[in-house]
Amino acid sequence: MTLKNVKPSLNKITKSLAATQDSREFLLKNTREIIILCSKSIIAVHKGDLSTAKNNLKQADTLLKKYKKKATGQLRRYLITPEQEFVEAACLIAVVEKKDIPSDKKLAVMPESYVLGLLDCVGELKRKVFDEMRTGDIDEAIRFFEVMENLYLQLYTFSLYDKVVKEARRKIDVNRILVDDVRSAITEEKRRIELIKALEKLKK
Repeated sequence: MTLKNVKPSLNKITKSLAATQDSREFLLKNTREIIILCSKSIIAVHKGDLSTAKNNLKQADTLLKKYKKKATGQLRRYLITPEQEFVEAACLIAVVEKKDIPSDKKLAVMPESYVLGLLDCVGELKRKVFDEMRTGDIDEAIRFFEVMENLYLQLYTFSLYDKVVKEARRKIDVNRILVDDVRSAITEEKRRIELIKALEKLKK
């Protein structure tokens, strides 16, 4: 028994692992730009600048398509976070524009990225609810809350797949608290508005 087959096997494996490691480092480094663009897109939405938001999202989409070609096999998991951020931004823009939330197929993302992105979008919708309440647009606040609540109700069963979709359960638990908090805030605001209207009628 000799080791004559070991060295060539290890040399081949070394080359394969080196290539995989290089690709991993490339993806980790370059997908940060996608995450930044998606974050800028979300910030622009909250500032009311949908043009900038959509432009940043378009740039992120272009980069995602480019890097997907390099992310084959096990390397695909390094695209989950940037895809998740992309889904979050795309869905927030859709809701603000009163459009249907795009499907995973439309966004061309992995299933786990889609689920996690939608879960993160719930938190951004909470911000929109409070933004509308601050400007006195209770009807728009209610619209955002209804989308937020329905998203949560559609997603809460995914806590069962926490071992497959990492952090799903934690995010769902957080979202339940967010939905309850926003429901209470909207109920209180509606009561306040009704009280003001009642007082104004008495003055007349």
